[in-house]
Amino acid sequence: MMIFFKERLALLSVPKTGTTAFQAALRDRADLVISDPPELKHAPLYRYNRWIRPMFEKVCGAELEVAAVMREPISWLGSWYRYRQRPTLDGKPNSTKDVSFDDFLHAYCKGKPPAFANVGSQAKFLEAQPNGCKVSQLFRYEDQEALKEFLEARLDTEIRLERKNVSPKASVTLSEETEEHLRRKRAAEFELYCCIPAR
Repeated sequence: MMIFFKERLALLSVPKTGTTAFQAALRDRADLVISDPPELKHAPLYRYNRWIRPMFEKVCGAELEVAAVMREPISWLGSWYRYRQRPTLDGKPNSTKDVSFDDFLHAYCKGKPPAFANVGSQAKFLEAQPNGCKVSQLFRYEDQEALKEFLEARLDTEIRLERKNVSPKASVTLSEETEEHLRRKRAAEFELYCCIPAR
C-alpha cells in the first residue's frame, strides 16, 4: 500500500496484480509505503477503512481517494497456482507442485479451501464498506498503461516500471467443466472484473 498525501490518494496492493513494480518505482515519491509484513502491504479495503483512513481523517482532516488494480480472475488464480509451485514450498501444505490447475480451481471453490488453494478473493479485498469507503479508481491488471497514465498525471511524475515478483512458469490449462464451475461458484469475481470501465 502507498499513500500520496498531497494528492489525497491511496493505492492498495491487491496480491498478484503487479503493484509491487509500481511500489518499487514510486517508493521515493510516496509519503507512506507499507511493504512489509504482507498482511499490511496487502491490506484489503476493509482494513484500510478501519485503520489507515481514520488516521488521515482524524489527524489531518483529509479523505483520500482509493485506487486499486484487479486481475482477470482465471489469470489471477493462475498466477497464484504458479507462485505456489516454487521449490521453497516443496512438501508444505500450501504447495501446488503435485496439484493440477483443475484440481486447484475446484479446491478454491470449496467453502473452506485447503491451504494450497486458500488465496482469498479479489472481490472481497475490494468490497465497498458500509460507511461509504470504496475504491473509486479501479484498473484492470491487463491494462497497466491506464494505471501508469493515471498515476503519472495525478502525481506529476514519470514512472519507469521493472517486472517484480514474477511467478514461475507452469501449465494453467483448465477444462470447460472446471471453468463453468469456477464462474458459477465465484461469480462475484467475474462480475466485478466485468464492471471495470475501459480506459
